[in-house]
Amino acid sequence: MIVLEVPTALGYLRSDISGIRQPWDDTHIRSLARRLGYTFAKTVVFGAHTDHPLQRLVNVAKATDVDAVVVPSLEHFGGELPDELVAVADVITVSPEQTFARWISRPMQPPMRVGDGHAEG
Repeated sequence: MIVLEVPTALGYLRSDISGIRQPWDDTHIRSLARRLGYTFAKTVVFGAHTDHPLQRLVNVAKATDVDAVVVPSLEHFGGELPDELVAVADVITVSPEQTFARWISRPMQPPMRVGDGHAEG
């Protein structure tokens, strides 16, 4: 029997940025995650007075072992894609709809040189 593992997504938003749109933003986060084939875990909501929100989000993403974090827009990260988060999960924005794939660390491979026995490709 083949068991397929369904990827899991976490939602994230800042209540001070969403304001009265918070329920709308949350609905769009959940909808996009499901449309893209993710099992939706929960939405993490932080406000303007949350200490170290990005580090807390990274900790939640690691603890729940999610594959992706879905956010209304990069505005919820201060306008920039956070490297620390992309190191542990894909980041997907609702508007504009974009996916930023996680960065996987790999050992550096030496560049291939012509004549060292390897085919160019």
